[in-house]
Amino acid sequence: MRMTVEDLKKLPHAGFETSTIWTEGLQTFEGVWLKDLIRHLDVSEGTLELSALNEYLIEIEVEEVGDLGALVAYMRNGKPMTARDKGPLWVVFPYDSDVKFQSETTYARSVWQLDRIALLQ
Repeated sequence: MRMTVEDLKKLPHAGFETSTIWTEGLQTFEGVWLKDLIRHLDVSEGTLELSALNEYLIEIEVEEVGDLGALVAYMRNGKPMTARDKGPLWVVFPYDSDVKFQSETTYARSVWQLDRIALLQ
């Protein structure tokens, strides 16, 4: 199924404020929880492949998504993100809320310029 940013905006909205290792100062992110997105798509098993415009790829097991705390952000600081500004989508975590979000694994899963999520079987 193909979804646009406009389609994502129709799903339950979420957001938080956090700092990141890639930006300066607190950032406000708005988007949809990854777990809500896969629930909406009725995906319950398999592997998600997240890819960026620069062909960066990561894989996440669907079973892990509920515990991740990952947000697929389409807004940063109240504005849509461009490719120059880590958009159009950025998988972010509430890094400041818990030390568990300050790990190499979490940082590697923080895909900016996200343009595709595919389900691998």
